Amino acid sequence: MATTIADPRAPHTAPRRTGPNLEKWGWIYMRASGVLLVVLIFGHLIVNMVMGQGVHQIDFAFVAGKWASPFWQVWDGLMLWLALIHGANGMRTIVNDYVSHLLTRRVLVWAIWIAAAFLILLGTLVITTFDPCPAGSPADLLPSFCSEI
Repeated sequence: MATTIADPRAPHTAPRRTGPNLEKWGWIYMRASGVLLVVLIFGHLIVNMVMGQGVHQIDFAFVAGKWASPFWQVWDGLMLWLALIHGANGMRTIVNDYVSHLLTRRVLVWAIWIAAAFLILLGTLVITTFDPCPAGSPADLLPSFCSEI
C-alpha cells in the first residue's frame, strides 16, 4: 500500500469559511487592549501608589474622592472592561488550545464569557452608582466634600 503526500505548493482545496474572521479580530483586540492596559494600569499605579502618601492614603475617602470625578470613573471603568475582556479572551485561547473534547470546550468557553460578563456588570455598577456620601456614616470617614452637601 503506497501513500502519497500532497504537494505542499498545491492550492488548498477545502472550502473557505465565510463571514468575519473572529480569531483575527480577537488577536488584534489582544494587542490593542494590551497597549491601552499598560497605559491605564501604570497611570492608576502612579496616582494611587506614587503620588501623595502611597498606599497609606488609600481608604474609603480616597476612593470616594476619585470616583466623584467622571474622569476617574471612565478611567477605572475602561480599565475594568479592557482587563476582563482581555483576560477572558486569553482564557478562551488557552481552552481552545488544550481542551480537545468539543462539548467540554464549549461549556468552558461559555462559562468564561458568562463570568467575565457578570464581573463587568458588577464592576460597572459599583463604579457608576457609587455614593461617596452615604447617609448615616461617621463624618471622620467621609471625604471632605461630603460635609458641604
